[in-house]
Amino acid sequence: MLAITRKQAIKKLLQEQKSVTISDLSERLNVTKETIRRDLRAMEKDQELIRTHGGAYILEGVQNDLDVTTRQVLRITEKEIIAQKCDALIQPSDIIFLDSSTTSWYIARKIVNRKLTVVTTSLEIANILSRSSTVHLFLTGGEFSARTKGFTGNGTVRSLQQYFFDKAFVSCRSVCMEFGVTDINEDSAMLYKIALQHAHQKFLVVDHTKLDKTSFSAVIPLEKMDAIITDCEFSSEWKEWLTKNSVQYY
Repeated sequence: MLAITRKQAIKKLLQEQKSVTISDLSERLNVTKETIRRDLRAMEKDQELIRTHGGAYILEGVQNDLDVTTRQVLRITEKEIIAQKCDALIQPSDIIFLDSSTTSWYIARKIVNRKLTVVTTSLEIANILSRSSTVHLFLTGGEFSARTKGFTGNGTVRSLQQYFFDKAFVSCRSVCMEFGVTDINEDSAMLYKIALQHAHQKFLVVDHTKLDKTSFSAVIPLEKMDAIITDCEFSSEWKEWLTKNSVQYY
């Protein structure tokens, strides 16, 4: 199979699945893994995809739902920076909410030895914090999603509605000044809305790649957040807008 034909096949799969693995492509296209790696390197150079450990992905589309196995190896350094900033904002004995995002996994690892109450929709976070002797842990019910390693659906909504928080840390797929916080589906957006409505302080945690973009379902206007936390310095335009709308930034 010619390289151009393989690349066209890879593009088609990426459009359908949003992410691919080297092993799957090697089997589908009947070529070696090293051949696929060369193809992915060339396609990344042409800005057709983003490579990650063991595969590649694209961020096109307002409903691009990447599998958690892909998301958990993306932007690791950025997530660690965000988690460090969040840890500094949490006070002893706070009651906090953590969503099922992989960014929140890093926050959970930072606070495992803190004296806190944590409510989460994430089985992964529950596993991380279950080892703690100081965290008072609550895991919502609902339907388990293997794709996110978290809980979703009406059962999760009912469970989450009974809790209130000092601070809620919520991620999202996209955020922009005009349309605010948006996510890839209505179920996750609804859970974020409830958690934020029930929190005294609302924190949005996103890496810089999610700025100035929109996704499928609206969550909350950005000016309704208390603060936004990211991994790098905001542009002057962002700083001006956030200051004007009384949203702190870290």
